[in-house]
Amino acid sequence: MTSDKLPLLTPYPRPNHVRRLRQERERRRGRIGIFASAAVGIVAIGGGTVAFATESPAQSEAAQTQLATAETAEKAQDVIDSANALLERADTEAVDASTLTGYVDYLEGYESMPDEVAVDAAEKTEAEVASVTDDMTAYEDEQAALEKEKAEQKAREKQQAEEAAAAEAEAAAAAEAQAAANTVEGAKASARDIMMSTYGWGDDQFACLDSLWTKESGWNYQASNPSSGAYGIPQSLPGSKMATVADDWETNATTQVTWGLDYISRAYGVPCSAWGHSQAVNWY
Repeated sequence: MTSDKLPLLTPYPRPNHVRRLRQERERRRGRIGIFASAAVGIVAIGGGTVAFATESPAQSEAAQTQLATAETAEKAQDVIDSANALLERADTEAVDASTLTGYVDYLEGYESMPDEVAVDAAEKTEAEVASVTDDMTAYEDEQAALEKEKAEQKAREKQQAEEAAAAEAEAAAAAEAQAAANTVEGAKASARDIMMSTYGWGDDQFACLDSLWTKESGWNYQASNPSSGAYGIPQSLPGSKMATVADDWETNATTQVTWGLDYISRAYGVPCSAWGHSQAVNWY
């Protein structure tokens, strides 16, 4: 059995001592060669270390580099996952994600990188993720503001259209009601209502009023006397006097009736008195 320990030498070595030293040196060189071969095998089989063989077996034994650790690998994969998710979100020409794409492509080889290189690549990729996230958030906020403005504008246009339609319908209803009120029967109905609500006159007074204004205008709101200039259902002279009620005195039978009843009340007290005067002198 041989010993790995060097033999002890006397101050003056004998010839057999020198021979044993030479044999021990050769055995040590053999063990270094075997270790170097094993280190090369680790590159092909293992994933934890990589050995770089050199011409010197001693250098081959020492030149081992630690690949990405489990902790670094987990961190790198997390960064890659978040970066890929962001790249899907940032699939728009408005945000430049080309640098991040390059970082991800490089970092995906983290398993074959030295640990320090993998850590650095993960940190740079993570920083680029933060930068692109800021850009994407700003872009999304801007798009959201534009969409909100579009929605609000659409709502305003819809409201304006609805209001215009309602106003148009109201105007049409008012025009229809006015047209009905301007007929002979409509004017008589308005006169009867105003007589009762404003003056308290009953059907007997309405009968006199009906006779009076049938004689004057036939209850025609457009009746005009070419010789005197009297106008409307009550034959106001001039017709512009009826503007004291409303500006639409030329086209609104209700305005004319309102003015005419007020005139009768002030001048004669009741329609039957006005009718009696008209029968006597042919005017009222």
